[in-house]
Amino acid sequence: MAGAISWLDLGLIYAAAIWGSTFIVVKAVLPDIHPFTLVGYRFLISAACMLPFVLRRKEPWALLKEGMVLGSLLVVLYVSQTAGLQYTTASNSGFITGLFVLFVPLFMLLFLGQSPRRTQWLAVALALAGLWLLTGGVYGFNRGDSLTLLAAVTYAGHILATDRYVRADADPVLLAFHQFWFCGAMSLAMAFAAGASFRIGSAQAFWIVLFLALFPNLSAFYIQILAQKHASPVKVSLIFSLEPVFAAVFAWTLGGEPFFLANALGGGLILAGMVLGELGRHRRASGTEVLPT
Repeated sequence: MAGAISWLDLGLIYAAAIWGSTFIVVKAVLPDIHPFTLVGYRFLISAACMLPFVLRRKEPWALLKEGMVLGSLLVVLYVSQTAGLQYTTASNSGFITGLFVLFVPLFMLLFLGQSPRRTQWLAVALALAGLWLLTGGVYGFNRGDSLTLLAAVTYAGHILATDRYVRADADPVLLAFHQFWFCGAMSLAMAFAAGASFRIGSAQAFWIVLFLALFPNLSAFYIQILAQKHASPVKVSLIFSLEPVFAAVFAWTLGGEPFFLANALGGGLILAGMVLGELGRHRRASGTEVLPT
């Protein structure tokens, strides 16, 4: 696959694009639905869609523990990111969430004892610089920014945990299903404990919840699981750093936000980081790629 874009790359780019579309719609719908309730409904709907395929498995409750681990990470990721959007801008949220691209190799070094190569660190630095230019950086770190930073840390943990499970030949259908229903159930339990409303306040909010369940959740996460059987976590994190690029494109077009040259330069740096990361990977000798075991 060297020298050409594979179906794995295209799948990950699609996931980044569909996730990038969510910043605007989630922020717009929060006045009509509580963040805990939104996360709970979107993931339970995703799990319900997968249930017919799960019931065809001989052992549908296999990978329950692994799914609960991933589901716990998703709870922290999406509840903190969604709640954070109540207090910070979509631009700040995009930049801070994008910091996961730095946390992935950092966690590999700290917790797995595996040091990424210098080209990978440089690729990460380019991606972070691009994220800064794309979103304008962080102006006045606030409560929402703190919650979103927690989401970025958890995002990196989810990528690494998914990598570990899929390389053990975990069934992607069961792995996705169990993390979805567990995340949804825990989010609604948090909503109940917080005394939050379970009401969806408008028809627009209902359709947005359905969109989030079917596309950013069901299709994108399933593609991520399939792709991570073959792609390294650093490569995945670099491709996923395209998420704020797509978020900006949606903002400039559908959202009607103004276009600035610095934003375009930021997107170019992110793409440069992806290319550099891939060049470093292909220059390695066979068998030396840094991966969790």
